[in-house]
Amino acid sequence: MRAALTLLVAAGLAWASGVRAQPAAGDPAKGETIFQDRCGFCHVLEGPGQGPNLIGVVGRKAAGDPAFTYSPALKASGLTWSAGELDRFLTGPTDLVPGTSMRATIFDPAERRDLIAYLASLKGK
Repeated sequence: MRAALTLLVAAGLAWASGVRAQPAAGDPAKGETIFQDRCGFCHVLEGPGQGPNLIGVVGRKAAGDPAFTYSPALKASGLTWSAGELDRFLTGPTDLVPGTSMRATIFDPAERRDLIAYLASLKGK
């Protein structure tokens, strides 16, 4: 009971201070399948595509691929693609960045975790 209360208080303090919990680690292999099924129509891992190249996206500033033309809204967002920000964005892109051209949403939290784990694995592939 005491441990649960401590956890509840810590969560409340984190919420009050604006600290966002990072999503739990996902499965990159499952994330690759999700990417291929749901993201690969627009996003590419080599060359130009309808969406920006996502290699190295985790840790990159939003609208940070110089080879892609982004929406003014995403350029002005000031976001950096951490796991937490990607989780928020993939939950509702137009909610986080009104005016973005990205419309695809990943509703399932486990699928978002897996997809983000896969994107994080793409450093320099």
